[in-house]
Amino acid sequence: MTQKTTTFLMFQNGHAEEAMTFYVSLFGDAKVVHAERYAPGEPGPEGRIKHATFTLAGQEYMCMDSNQPHAFTFTPSISIYVACDTEEEIDRLYAALAEGGGQLMPLGSYGFSTKFGWVNDRFGVSWQLNLP
Repeated sequence: MTQKTTTFLMFQNGHAEEAMTFYVSLFGDAKVVHAERYAPGEPGPEGRIKHATFTLAGQEYMCMDSNQPHAFTFTPSISIYVACDTEEEIDRLYAALAEGGGQLMPLGSYGFSTKFGWVNDRFGVSWQLNLP
């Protein structure tokens, strides 16, 4: 078997399905591949995401709703980097991802690309958007 790495997003407070659905809605080549939910009597809230897999632009991601509270959450030191093809695409993604979240670097020219922006979305996941 060939080794493979996959980004894994652990959500608290039952946000895995909402986040996954939101992310899939933003990309043309995106889909939910598999979603397994906590069943009655399992150690997580019934109906929440026990384990799910989805793809964005051909890249696979995994996510879950944690059934345990944690003293940590997402941090911008790890982010999802998106190379955009058009200015319209970067503007659309930036606006959608920044809504309810926060700007780390507003869209602009920083000398290393035509247009770049960095945001935390409303779930706390960090996204770097670049128009080369």
